[in-house]
Amino acid sequence: MIPTEEVSARRREIEYKLKQEELTLSFIKDSLEKSDQLTKNMVAILSSFESRLMKLENSIIPVYKQTENLQRLQENVEKTLSCLDHVISYYHVAKDTEKIIKEGPTGRLEEYLNCMDKIQKAVEYFQDNNPDSPELNRVKSLFERGKESLESEFRSLMTRHTKPVPPILILDLISGDDDMEPQEEMFLEHLPEGVLHDIIRISGWLVENGRNQDFMTVYFQIRSVQLDRSIKGLKDHFRKNSSSTGVPYSPAIQNKRKDTPTKKPLKRPGRDDVFDIEIDAYIHCVSAFVKLAQSEYQLLTDIVPEHHQKKTFDSLIQESLDNLIMEGDNIVSAARKAIIRHDYSAVLTIFPILKHLKQMKPEFDQVLQGTAAGTKNKLPGLITSMETTGAKALEEFADNIKNDPDKEYNMPKDGTVHELTSNAILFLQQLLDFQETAGAMLASQVLGDTYNIPLDPRETSSSASSYSSEFSRRLLSTYICKVLGNLQLNLLSKSKVYEDPALSAIFLHNNYNYILKSLEKSELIQLVAVTQKTAERSYRELIEQQIQTYQRSWLKVTDYILERNLPVFQPGVKLKDKERQMIKERFKGFNDGLEELCKIQKAWAIPDVEQRDKIRRAQKTIVKETYGAFLNRYGNVPFTKNPEKYIKYQVDQVGEMIEKLFDTSA
Repeated sequence: MIPTEEVSARRREIEYKLKQEELTLSFIKDSLEKSDQLTKNMVAILSSFESRLMKLENSIIPVYKQTENLQRLQENVEKTLSCLDHVISYYHVAKDTEKIIKEGPTGRLEEYLNCMDKIQKAVEYFQDNNPDSPELNRVKSLFERGKESLESEFRSLMTRHTKPVPPILILDLISGDDDMEPQEEMFLEHLPEGVLHDIIRISGWLVENGRNQDFMTVYFQIRSVQLDRSIKGLKDHFRKNSSSTGVPYSPAIQNKRKDTPTKKPLKRPGRDDVFDIEIDAYIHCVSAFVKLAQSEYQLLTDIVPEHHQKKTFDSLIQESLDNLIMEGDNIVSAARKAIIRHDYSAVLTIFPILKHLKQMKPEFDQVLQGTAAGTKNKLPGLITSMETTGAKALEEFADNIKNDPDKEYNMPKDGTVHELTSNAILFLQQLLDFQETAGAMLASQVLGDTYNIPLDPRETSSSASSYSSEFSRRLLSTYICKVLGNLQLNLLSKSKVYEDPALSAIFLHNNYNYILKSLEKSELIQLVAVTQKTAERSYRELIEQQIQTYQRSWLKVTDYILERNLPVFQPGVKLKDKERQMIKERFKGFNDGLEELCKIQKAWAIPDVEQRDKIRRAQKTIVKETYGAFLNRYGNVPFTKNPEKYIKYQVDQVGEMIEKLFDTSA
């Protein structure tokens, strides 16, 4: 059983909590009632606000629309006024710009171009909106006048400021590729910077607004004259200042140039320095044309529209290019006339030119890229013409060597080197500087079949017209061997003109020796060895053969005193008259033969000191030994009462006489 007190306490506690909950519930009810009341009040306020807002909106919207219409009307009025001002301005353009247009663009180009833009807009307006207006004719007339003034200003600027490039600068430009560092590349300033800016602005405006291309004609005509005058000025400068030691370059970059030796121009027999200068001048003019044309194209790209640049450039370079080609054709023509005259040394003039043209051809092709086909083909045509002429000269030279006539008056009386030999060797030596050029000349005419060269002339990676350098070298080697063979045949024929076989032998010896020495002193021997490896040995054998032939001329002297031709004499036995007479005849025959040969052969010549001494020494040894033996045997034999009459010379005296052979001064 739970005690009564505890139940009572528990009841009181529950009743207390119940009362607290009732109070809380009563508070919540009051709060809800107040909230409902506030909500009702807020809804009433919002409803009142919405009603008033609707009334306000209904009042404002008409006002807003009316204001918007008024603003639109104002804008339309302003636009109309602006358009009216703009239209009216077109009617004032002629008046506002006429003075400036009449005075021209000189000194105020930008202002002038602005006026021209205004006039052009006025013309367009009247053409579109009022084509019958007299104002249209006025502004059109003013526009044409302004355009003519711009064209005139363009011409004036070009004429006043276009000047030939000084020769010294051209020479520096030419030498710059080889002599200057890459960062020191030279550029030509054809026009002052300010003038160039004005010319570019005028040309740009004429193209864009003037729809006129006449200025391009003016441009290429003026620049073409300048280009031609620059090249001619270089040629005149070259003629006045060149010397045989080199080219007069500008001192402006002298300290920047590498110290490389200057190669002397090719010397041709019978030619003077003036002729060499002409050739060198032409070579430099070709290089100058390429450099100046490159510079002209760079200038042109800033002035002429892109789609007109190639055509304008083509026209610009025509006169100078034609003059160069014409001068080259004249050189070819002169070479052809020289071939007819058999003056083959004159043909050598085309070799350095042709070599230079072929070296410059890649740059030529690059410069002329985009020009007309006729322009591009001019240089290849000249190269082909020179190659054909050169090949013809080479072939005719070889034939001329073979067929040079055997004339007695043309033969050296002392048996020295014939002029034909020295000229032929000189010609071949001069080809050494142009091995590739000469080889290409022969190859271009398909002369390989003539020489039976077992080598494909064309490189697989080259174009159909290009030949391998090895083939050209072999072809040139074969050609030189042909010339030397023809020369040898002709010399043999010429040697028969001499009645004395000994002199004929001396003549052939001198010529063969001269040929061999000349081959050895130059690179000709290496070039000959390409196709004829035994050439050097063959010439030495020929020289030795002629020495032996010459030595046989002394047999008629030594035969008198050879022991095998004498009878045997017993010592102490008295000589018979017949025997004494025989000894006298032997001494006399020897003396007369010795004197005769020494007298005749003293006037002969052996230019080569080494060979001359060799022949003297060999002959002296043979004769002295034979005569010494004869003298020892019969010098003391009593074959005569007057021994001095027959024993005229001692052994040493005989040697001294032979030592004076081939020396007219002895």
